[in-house]
Amino acid sequence: MSLTAPETQRTDLFAAPKGGLYIRRQIASVAAIVLTTLFAAAALAFLIYLVIFVAKQGLRFLNVDFFTQPPAALGELGGGVQPAIVGSLIIVGIASLVGIPLGLFTGIYLAEFGRGWLSSTLRFLVDMLTGIPSIIFGLFIWVLIVVPSHSFSGLAGGLALSIIMIPTVARATEEVLRLVPRELREASIALGATESRTIVQVVLPAALSGIITGVMLALARVAGETAPLLMTAFGSQFFNIDIARPMAALPLQVFNYTLSPYDTQISQAYAGSFVLMALVIVTSLAVRWATGGFKSSR
Repeated sequence: MSLTAPETQRTDLFAAPKGGLYIRRQIASVAAIVLTTLFAAAALAFLIYLVIFVAKQGLRFLNVDFFTQPPAALGELGGGVQPAIVGSLIIVGIASLVGIPLGLFTGIYLAEFGRGWLSSTLRFLVDMLTGIPSIIFGLFIWVLIVVPSHSFSGLAGGLALSIIMIPTVARATEEVLRLVPRELREASIALGATESRTIVQVVLPAALSGIITGVMLALARVAGETAPLLMTAFGSQFFNIDIARPMAALPLQVFNYTLSPYDTQISQAYAGSFVLMALVIVTSLAVRWATGGFKSSR
């Protein structure tokens, strides 16, 4: 008994006090955990309900003809959205070719070279672009390209979407590059590498998974944009791969079908919405798997 008494006293000496402050902290901690869990469950439940609702409304219209046939005439059964799917791929591809490099290099500059008032101004402008309504970008490209050329075009739609991608890619790139330890840069420079070579061969590979995630977020956002395309690509009922002419896009097709008085086209709008959602979800999961996002951090 004489050996255990001092140990008990030492244990009590370092134990947390059980006063009112301790109890309030425990209550606040439990309340925070319960609230965050409830809100996370509510968000997940809303997402699941949305996916199930859209799938229930449009899944029965997903068949081979839906992906391979042009739209049917108004009031007729059947038809598909093949021109819209091809047009979306082309327009998003144009946006990626322009927006991803500009956003990537902007993020690299802000993270690695940006100092003083110039970087602060550029960062402010990038943040401001993030909050501007997307239809403003469509109006800008409409004045810049559509009006002088006297024609809507897939190129104009792609450029409008590329402006939307730039701030998302830039901010994501800047943030993940800042997470790379400075010791990696210093070690590379100490071994004789130049600063540019250090960025390309050391810093960017270390932040590659985060950069890809930011790019996918930007692609997911522009893939469903409709407002800028109304003023630039305009849409078309015919198959077209000429980027200098009006071009169909899946968000535009969904928008037009929702205004239709015919139940078939309204159901096809749900089917198109489900395709957009499925593409975003599957692509995001595939990127996370390819970049090791599902691996345990232990």
